[in-house]
Amino acid sequence: MTTTATHDAGATRALIFALLALACGHMLSTLLRTIPAVSLDLMAADFGIEPQALASLTSVYPFAFAAAQIPVGAAMDRFGVRPVSLSLLAGTVVGAIASGFATGPESFAIGQVLLGIATSGMLMCPMTLAAKQLSAARFGLWSGAILSIGNIGMLLSSSPLAFVVDTCGWRAGFWISALGGVAVALAVFLLVPSQPAEHKDESSPLSQMIEVLRLGLSRPLRGLIALALVSLATSLVLRGLWGGPWLMQVKGLSRVEAGNQLGAFTLAMIAGPLVIGMIDRRLGRRRALVAGTHLVGALLLALMALGAPRYAISVLCGVAVMPPQYDLVLIVLIGLATSAQPLLFGMSRQLVDAQVAGKALAAINLAFFLGAALMQSITGAVAAFAGLPAVLLFMAAMLGIGALIFLVYTSPRPTIE
Repeated sequence: MTTTATHDAGATRALIFALLALACGHMLSTLLRTIPAVSLDLMAADFGIEPQALASLTSVYPFAFAAAQIPVGAAMDRFGVRPVSLSLLAGTVVGAIASGFATGPESFAIGQVLLGIATSGMLMCPMTLAAKQLSAARFGLWSGAILSIGNIGMLLSSSPLAFVVDTCGWRAGFWISALGGVAVALAVFLLVPSQPAEHKDESSPLSQMIEVLRLGLSRPLRGLIALALVSLATSLVLRGLWGGPWLMQVKGLSRVEAGNQLGAFTLAMIAGPLVIGMIDRRLGRRRALVAGTHLVGALLLALMALGAPRYAISVLCGVAVMPPQYDLVLIVLIGLATSAQPLLFGMSRQLVDAQVAGKALAAINLAFFLGAALMQSITGAVAAFAGLPAVLLFMAAMLGIGALIFLVYTSPRPTIE
């Protein structure tokens, strides 16, 4: 009996270390995705283009990320988590080096495409291993832990990255990330076990993509997809792209001061899913909670935009521009309000049959990252045309519209007596 217990404890420890190693890959992914937030101005000056144009160019990363979701998922079923993870980490190192040595917009775009493809499975790898090895209850716990560990990457790309950029230049962020990729790959090689591949779906990636899109457009999931397209996009684009320029250009903060505020935003994004999860369990009204938090997030974004010079809040308060402390409070609240995103995964599993639950999750995941790509690309054009306050107002409007569509399509359908 003691021998069995010791063996089980050892197996549990090994699994925990394996999940932590893979979750560090997700952390590296979020770090790389958010590097432009604190270095966009320097990168644009180096390449000789406008920051708004570079912001639109960086959208190739999430587009490549979204496009690779289903093929990478199929590869994990065919070859297993460990070889796919190691291959992706090798690609991440190459992409980070290519981005760091970029000499212009074209070569930088190539590096970003490589990074988008290579990091596309960094979240799916630990999630897949956890799903195979853990019970449903423990999987729920670990899925939240994996997301929180991943968001630490955004914490690293706030004040610490701002210091590195000020000291060594923007390229150092990518080179340090490449070294991090090597370290994570070594940890995965040593800690993640080799497992037999599971051939659950032998269809081509194209047919899998078509089936996922068909399911995503079906009536039960339309509301969830509409909100997923703008939910994660809002927090990622604010944290990973426009938060830094807003705080530095509009509010006059230094790069490190802006990084400190973005760090607070990230802490809210790390704590938010845990807080929202506890409220969800106590409240028991998931639909209202998801819609309500996103509508509040839209309002907070609008209030942040209206604190710009000559905008309504600043005029009403009789100041030239609302102080940075105003933005700090709002940005933390936005991070908490938009943390209900994981609940969409749970809702998707409740709205479809069990045999297509996996594809439903894939549809939501695809919508999250496709929306981020679209939001990043469109807001670059909005910034060039109307300025940074208009970017925040645009994101607020999209978040509000997404929440309203969600409410319409998830409303209980009347029954005929």
